[in-house]
Amino acid sequence: MNTTVSSRMPAIFFGHGSPMNALQDNRYTAAWEQLGASLAARQPKAILSVSAHWYTRGTAVTAMAMPQTIHDFGGFPQALFDMQYPAAGDPQLAAQVRDLLAPLPVHMDHGWGLDHGTWSVLVKAFPKADVPVIQLSIDATQPAQFHFDLGRKLAALREQGVLLIGSGDVVHNLRLMNRGPHAPAPDWATRFNDRIRDSLLNGDLQQVIDYADLGQDAQLAVPTPEHFLPLLYVIGSKQANESISVAVDGIDAGSISMLTAVVGSA
Repeated sequence: MNTTVSSRMPAIFFGHGSPMNALQDNRYTAAWEQLGASLAARQPKAILSVSAHWYTRGTAVTAMAMPQTIHDFGGFPQALFDMQYPAAGDPQLAAQVRDLLAPLPVHMDHGWGLDHGTWSVLVKAFPKADVPVIQLSIDATQPAQFHFDLGRKLAALREQGVLLIGSGDVVHNLRLMNRGPHAPAPDWATRFNDRIRDSLLNGDLQQVIDYADLGQDAQLAVPTPEHFLPLLYVIGSKQANESISVAVDGIDAGSISMLTAVVGSA
């Protein structure tokens, strides 16, 4: 029997922004909550997350039964360090990911867990932590096309009820942040964010893969690639009969894009 678009799980890229979003209620977290409520009704089998904050040499997947909640940040309120996201892992799914990505070597990891790129959005989208979660690392040694191609291979999981998510930021330049209230976004940040958003909506995925070709805007918006690359896994999983929509968008603190994009129907 052919899988229909309605039964296929979507793939979602979350612009996760500051870890403080896990504690706060704002228009971004409201969008994450709405997405989660819609998806919970469809009962995803598991979640595979690609987070900007697991940036490695080589590719690894968490394979433990109960991943730890990792507080991989500093200088935030104690309430953020006290947060736990006690979702189970899924060793069988981890093994399936390894097999799907063969012949690429994939390390079955038992030492990582769920970092804040994953749990800071899931605590809003799936607050009950009742869906198993595994993470796939991002190989820092590989070019953009490699990450998109892995997304293509992972697309098969969506047909089996697995929700694929990427967590990062289309624009992420902490050095040029403006922490003042209602900080305006500089022109370069707005231009780059708009160009990527428009490319997503128009189905011009090659432009997203080739983001570095956007010159100085790209150099400022993506000074290092780890926050952009999770988007490529998500759009790599797109099927020919699917569209991409934007659940919420905006630029926080002048240089952090909060764009959340959905492949398929949520």
